[in-house]
Order: sequence, then C-alpha cells, then structure tokens
Amino acid sequence: MKFSFNHNNINVLDLEKSIAFYKEALGLVETRRKEAEDGSFVLVFLGDETTPHRLELTWLRDWERPYNLGDNEFHLAFTTDDYERAYSLHKEMGCICYENNKMGLYFINDPDGYWIEILPEKR
Repeated sequence: MKFSFNHNNINVLDLEKSIAFYKEALGLVETRRKEAEDGSFVLVFLGDETTPHRLELTWLRDWERPYNLGDNEFHLAFTTDDYERAYSLHKEMGCICYENNKMGLYFINDPDGYWIEILPEKR
C-alpha cells in the first residue's frame, strides 16, 4: 500500500482576500472550486502549477470570528528559486512575521494568521 500527499486545508474568513494573497505572495493559482448548493461553504483549491499538491481554502458562510490557531505551531513550507527576490516581495507586502537568518529561512503570515515557511531551493 502506498500513500502520497494530495492537499492541505485551511479555513479562511475572507476567501477573495486569501486567494489574492496566495497569488501575490506565492504565485498560487486556483485549480478547482466547489460551492455548496445552499451557499453554506466554498472550497477553493490552489496550486503552484509545478507539483500535484494543492492548498484547499475553505470558506464557511456562517463563520464570523477569527479562527483559533492555538499556538500556531503548524505551518506550510515553500521553497523558492530566488530567495532574495521572494524576501523583498514579502518585505514590501509587510507579511514577514519571523526571520531566522542563521538557518537561512523566514516565515510569512497570511490574512488569517497562518504561518508559511520560505526556504531557498538549495540549502
């Protein structure tokens, strides 16, 4: 028996704001969308156009408060082929929330407070 990654899910308060953030910050594009017939939820799958892995954004119509991320000890991680350019973009966007220069990485946070690790392609 063999398993492979398919997607990760996060819930978001403002779907369009999150889609725009992931497009600008990480170049992710919408690959699929599923909307409930009654309008109670929308699922949007984002991809990097390179790997089959997807990020699923879930928007719930009746959810009105920020999500409880606990201690925010989980995160997504992305590598980039141009670390310096990525850093400049994220600095300009004001979304860098933690830097570890000794390890050669940093984190950005999305509109809902989820942390995303940014790594150079070659470490």
